[in-house]
Amino acid sequence: MGKYIIRRILQAIPLIIIVTILVFVLLKAAGDPFAYLAQDPRATPRDRMILRAKYGLDDPLPLQFIHWVIGDDWYYRVTEIKYTDPRTGTEVDETYEGYGERRGILRGDFGESIRFRKPVSTVFAERIPPTLILMGTALVVEVTFGIIIGIFAALRPYTLPDNIITGLSFIFYSMPVFLLALILVNVFAVQLRLLPVQGMYDVRGDRSIDELIRHLILPVSSLALINIASYSRYIRSTMLETVNSDYIRTARAKGLGERRVVFIHALKNASLPLVTLIGLSIPFLLSGAVITETIFSWPGMGYMFIESLNQLDSPLLIAFVLMIAVAVVFFQLLTDIVYSWLDPRIRYD
Repeated sequence: MGKYIIRRILQAIPLIIIVTILVFVLLKAAGDPFAYLAQDPRATPRDRMILRAKYGLDDPLPLQFIHWVIGDDWYYRVTEIKYTDPRTGTEVDETYEGYGERRGILRGDFGESIRFRKPVSTVFAERIPPTLILMGTALVVEVTFGIIIGIFAALRPYTLPDNIITGLSFIFYSMPVFLLALILVNVFAVQLRLLPVQGMYDVRGDRSIDELIRHLILPVSSLALINIASYSRYIRSTMLETVNSDYIRTARAKGLGERRVVFIHALKNASLPLVTLIGLSIPFLLSGAVITETIFSWPGMGYMFIESLNQLDSPLLIAFVLMIAVAVVFFQLLTDIVYSWLDPRIRYD
């Protein structure tokens, strides 16, 4: 197992490097993040050129990537700025001197966000907690109810309750998350006026736990209902195979109680596919649910991603994708380890 973990880590390093380079190049090729200043009457061409110089956007692309990765400590830059003064119509030639410090991602510095005008790490520190609250709550709800409903359906196969659960599962599983979210908003917020729609807390400043729970109900429901349908189908399918296995019949023949047979012996093996499914979904606890957070204006990572994408905030977007890539590799490895613990017959060489 130790050799397998080391090999997986060594395999992940070039993968993360390739992903980083591709994302960096694609986002840089997407356009100028300061293009919006051309429509701002208060911004002059000089302002736009100074901002491009500050963020190093006039450097060759390979040099930008090197500065972003390893940094360029205590750099001193002199940039010639040539532009036409819109007030006089004359050509202006001046020099802009920039002085600052870039440490690079290898030293833990992801740069400064163009949109938020603060370090990327600071933006992440502000946005990750709301996302973990939302996604963590949704994960607990969907896994708990998914397992309960899946076991209930598997112990009563092809009966009326099982058919109802199957039908509802297909409906929710095939429903787009934005449609389900809008239905919930229309019913519980617009028609019944029972629950709030936007944000984490009340606009009046009430930051109590009760207020947080009220704001969590709709976004958590829109996320959990779809995944409950998915998890329950997995559990039902694997439980149907497991409860008819020889070792389950042997456990029952020994006189073990039905509850112990189901929850101790059958569920452990039936949950193996679910472990993989949960392990692959955990990295997205950090990324947030982009659509759900946008609809409910939840101030998390998903909503931040949309805000940054609209302005091509490349330092923040690149750091965001890199974080998700590292999390996916880590939790895939962790899933393999947990899988082998649950089923000792599985060995990784």
